[in-house]
Amino acid sequence: MDIIPLLKKEMQEEAVATRKMLERIPDDKLSWKPHEKSMNMQNLAVHIAELPAWVSMGLNTSELDFEKMDYKSTPVSSTKDIVHLFEKSLATGLAALDKTKEEDLWPTWKMRSGDKILRVWTKYEVIRHAIAQTSHHRAQLGVYLRLLNVPVPGSYGPSADEANF
Repeated sequence: MDIIPLLKKEMQEEAVATRKMLERIPDDKLSWKPHEKSMNMQNLAVHIAELPAWVSMGLNTSELDFEKMDYKSTPVSSTKDIVHLFEKSLATGLAALDKTKEEDLWPTWKMRSGDKILRVWTKYEVIRHAIAQTSHHRAQLGVYLRLLNVPVPGSYGPSADEANF
């Protein structure tokens, strides 16, 4: 069985639920956060929107060093901007998989902070992590929306805010 078509299918299926969740973010609540230790809605949404591009990053690099990177969050000012960023990231991730051979999935990849190694994964595991992080943070966003009384869309079936099917 080929893994790459399965990864692409999973990314596309998760994208449906992620897109629905991102589209529900109220423009006037981007700076809102449920707790002082929580990230605000904009930062959370941008992180979710950027995660599909981790597929390309994982396939085209051998490591991520937090001490050497100069990450700047993609500037957004609206829900429309966030959804556009997500679509761009998704296209980047899927395009990277289109150029990938199965053997490209098995080299190791490191996540580090300077000399401290945080994770050593195969490139396949980096991709799976990006997908898992998307669903994890999407659920987190669902809690934010619920606390703001915004109807939460279902991810794998209807939510309490949608009619049963």
